[in-house]
Amino acid sequence: MTPPVLAVIGGSGLYDAPGITQIEEITVRTPFGPPSDVIVRGRLGDTTLLFLPRHGRGHRIAPHRIDFRANVCAVKMLGATHLVSVSAVGSMQEHIAPGDFVVVDQFIDFTKSRTSTFFDDGIVAHVGFADPVCDKTSEALASAADRAGAKVHRGGTYICIEGPHFSTRAESKLYRSWGVSVIGMTAMPEAKLAREAELPYALLALATDYDCWHASEGDVSVEAVLAVVAGNVERARSAIVELATSLPDPAGCRATGSLASAIMTARERISPESHARLDWLVGKYIR
Repeated sequence: MTPPVLAVIGGSGLYDAPGITQIEEITVRTPFGPPSDVIVRGRLGDTTLLFLPRHGRGHRIAPHRIDFRANVCAVKMLGATHLVSVSAVGSMQEHIAPGDFVVVDQFIDFTKSRTSTFFDDGIVAHVGFADPVCDKTSEALASAADRAGAKVHRGGTYICIEGPHFSTRAESKLYRSWGVSVIGMTAMPEAKLAREAELPYALLALATDYDCWHASEGDVSVEAVLAVVAGNVERARSAIVELATSLPDPAGCRATGSLASAIMTARERISPESHARLDWLVGKYIR
């Protein structure tokens, strides 16, 4: 296994963890524009860590305005071998209490206006997405969160809504009737793009509230979310540090090589412009 490079997309405070050395800030330009912010790169033992604040530092980018393509492309261009998302969510189940962690394994995409593929102009590819996370990376992440002292739920479905508004009560009750575990605004199209980028992907969902379906709990509010997030940051940070020492070999992950048989466009029909834009991703398959 080559030295791993763990990319973490989440809050800006995650990289402030003990033991990380050689910290530097890197400005990346991608064919899709700049990512949400500069990327912080550091070292922990043999693992390189890449941290990208999804909303930008100071939380200045709304969920529906995040350039997910630029974010995933940027960490891939910097050599990421694994991608972990850390995301605040609302709980849709009684047994998932605010403060709990959920390592999800399925998604429902209810977003409306986001570009969800790298292959939208000049090259067509269809990647498999039935099992959208890397089971090996997800198990390693859940175990790392256990060691960090969190209460962890293994598996669950994340429904991703457009935002930036929270759900209506009718919507919340509808989603709950579908059996979803958590609700958030950022997992999609991030997970889809990670699969296209052949990056083993896992998501650590930090439950902050009960959305607005719960009869005896207050409706979700920014103040309530921030209070629980503040309490979870240290455990999330510790979980990432623990994970960095126990990453699985990406060669055994389903995302690896996912593009090998997914590109449908005849090679002679791929324009030089399309080739140049996606060379970082598909160059090894279409040269």
